[in-house]
Amino acid sequence: MNMETICLPFGQPLADDYIGRKREALEPLLGYHAADEEHWKTRLRRLRNHEGLRADSRSVAAAVKKYQEPFGLSEQVRSNLELLEQGSPVVVGGQQAVLWTGPLMIIHKAVTILQTAEWASRLLGETVVPVFWIAGEDHDWDEASQTFVPDAGGTGTRKLSTPRPGSGRSSVSRTQLDPGMLGEALAQLEAALPDSPHKLALCAELRHGSESCRTLTELFALMLNALFGEKGLLLVDADDPGLRSLEGPMFSELVSRNAQLEQAFLAGTASVEQLGYKPQADLAEGGANLFLFHQDGEAGAEERVLLHRRGDRFEDRKGLVSLSSRELASIAERQPERLSNNVFTRPLMQEFLFPVLSTVLGPGEIAYWAQTGAAFRELGMEMPILTPRLSFTLLEPAAAKTMEAYGISFEDALGGIEAKKKQWLAGSGHYGISERFQEALLRMRDAYSPALAMAASVEKGLADLGENNWSRIAREIQYMEDKTKKALESREQTALDRMDALGTAVCPEGRPQERVLASVYYLNVYGRRWLDVLLAAPFEPCAGHRLVRL
Repeated sequence: MNMETICLPFGQPLADDYIGRKREALEPLLGYHAADEEHWKTRLRRLRNHEGLRADSRSVAAAVKKYQEPFGLSEQVRSNLELLEQGSPVVVGGQQAVLWTGPLMIIHKAVTILQTAEWASRLLGETVVPVFWIAGEDHDWDEASQTFVPDAGGTGTRKLSTPRPGSGRSSVSRTQLDPGMLGEALAQLEAALPDSPHKLALCAELRHGSESCRTLTELFALMLNALFGEKGLLLVDADDPGLRSLEGPMFSELVSRNAQLEQAFLAGTASVEQLGYKPQADLAEGGANLFLFHQDGEAGAEERVLLHRRGDRFEDRKGLVSLSSRELASIAERQPERLSNNVFTRPLMQEFLFPVLSTVLGPGEIAYWAQTGAAFRELGMEMPILTPRLSFTLLEPAAAKTMEAYGISFEDALGGIEAKKKQWLAGSGHYGISERFQEALLRMRDAYSPALAMAASVEKGLADLGENNWSRIAREIQYMEDKTKKALESREQTALDRMDALGTAVCPEGRPQERVLASVYYLNVYGRRWLDVLLAAPFEPCAGHRLVRL
């Protein structure tokens, strides 16, 4: 395997400008820059001055240990738990739990968290703890319950999914799977994965581990722990009851200062807009930026409902909930497990729970974090260093051979394989099909025009008939052209299939590989060798996109 760095933007303007330090005006908005080593030292010093604003580190470490213990605690994880208990700084990043760990970018984020923590430890001379934040409080089941692998022919993708049990809209972590659901999902996965030297062991490991999992979040955590536990990655679930029990003081702040925080979020959003960027996340007027877990008595199901502030009351849009500020404050203090964060308040909660040296973010996350700076300051906090998630494309041998055989560059493949297919077909055998038929059509029109003119001179009504007659001739010519093209495509189908497979391997469905294809596919075909290559790669903050030849 080898790796090369490629200048490839994320395509999110604010994130790209931040990573490349293209706009000086962005840095006051975000506070720090990951590429500046002095910023890391400054952030560490300032963390020490904010210890009184955070949850008790011993209690947080105990909650993390209790959550991760069922999945197995490696020696490195135990060591990092002790450091967390002592208040060591952390690098944190995360994602919603997804079936079979979902697209590659989730694994890339875990790799970035580990590499950033290791790099920062060397830079600062003290151990920095890596933490993966599983956003199990999210309720988007459709996003959590599906993953994609290449189809049997490799020319498209196949969706693997599992249905939502029941009818409620509770969090993924609170959605209990029906008996046998994971078994059915595993059978679906086995049928979709190609045979390989690693398949039997991988499926056996997943089958054994999933027997104790009751939710998709637990399955997700089990797989992350199996992949990164030996590296010391700590796992937390945002909806874990043990963690929730510690969040009461911050929820109380989010309730009591809700109006001020809304103004702070609006101010941060206005700052983003003033710099010419479109805000990544929308702010609803009067939005409380908090969810409440509400038990619907009639439906008998728990709903995670978004709250809005209406005067002194907090309500949801469906009319299920209406609470006074005092009632919601009481819930925050006595029943914090009933509350949940959204994208704006989650950064604040992470800062309350952990001494966050840096947070690892994807491009969209960097953009909406830019809207939160004023809210951090409103609570006497400071935004941590934003470290961009590392970005990779895994290039399989068959894809590399296709690129070489047809003169297709990596950038060409990313730009869309259809254009390269048409270009190749047009030059294949020097046929110039469209040009030949167009030339014939023009010559026929030139030859036919005098006859049409003569017919019209005999009887005026024959002009329209002649034009209709010519349209039928042109359609027949077009029909012949299309049939000729299809005949050529059929003859060259093997080459076209190889190009389609290349498109699926590099840019499936017109999207970056890491956002679509599941890591479990690569674990099946190549074992974890590719993952070890990513973990061992030289690290620098704000590195470019990397092409990894498998």
